[in-house]
Amino acid sequence: MSDTNSVSAPRDGFDLDAYLDRIGYDGPHAATLDVLRDLHLLHPAAIPFENLNPFLGLPVTLDAQTLQAKMVDQPRGGYCFEQNLLFMDALRALGFQVSGLAARVMWNRPPDFLTPRSHMLLRIELDGETWLADVGFGGLTQTAPLRLAPDEQETPHENFRLVEQDGHFLSQALAGGAWRTLYRFDLAENFEVDYAVTSYFLSTHPQSQFVTGLMLARPLADRRLALANNRLTTHWLGGRSERRELADAAALADAIEGEFGIAIPDRALFAAKVAERGIIA
Repeated sequence: MSDTNSVSAPRDGFDLDAYLDRIGYDGPHAATLDVLRDLHLLHPAAIPFENLNPFLGLPVTLDAQTLQAKMVDQPRGGYCFEQNLLFMDALRALGFQVSGLAARVMWNRPPDFLTPRSHMLLRIELDGETWLADVGFGGLTQTAPLRLAPDEQETPHENFRLVEQDGHFLSQALAGGAWRTLYRFDLAENFEVDYAVTSYFLSTHPQSQFVTGLMLARPLADRRLALANNRLTTHWLGGRSERRELADAAALADAIEGEFGIAIPDRALFAAKVAERGIIA
């Protein structure tokens, strides 16, 4: 594995002050565990997971300047590569030692099912310990960093654990009363060029779930919000869930803008894609 000190600065085009203002952080500018925890909680609440660009046929570009314009300067979000590259830039700007990892998504799949490395997460070296950050896993996005250790770990939302298995690690969340595997990963460092290849495939292939359907998620202090096509679900902390189906493209767009705080770039195009993809029955 490459030395995690190999890249320690944010990429050109990243504006730390604007980012911190976007997520509502006004605390110390220091590479400490408390700061990491604060940022990890604030980021996904302010910058929701969303796949509007692939759904609308718009490009997903991963350079820092484009992510800054889309996710910081505008009220938009993104999917894992966008979210975690932006978070990486912020952490590096604050002096954290961060590298990128890749994972095979196992959510709702059999344990022996082989999936591609289609997810990004972050490795952070801090005070002699390794921590994992991930602000881009949709409906079960972490809201706190996880220590690379086998213990069950509390977050402001679900409990998580990391299970070592055959040279890999499984990231699991306690959801619905059972441990469920989110993804499998190892500690081999990945880079922006690696993520760009996978991101291009996921954002353009006609059968990609990011192209064919809508996926949005946002963790708030007392609940998680999730939108899958036209079904809006609220998971309240403590176990109660509420679901409703949105009747038309206008109601869907209103929910995206109101509940998730996302500005739809072109509502006419959005309505056309909703009809084309059969999102509304």
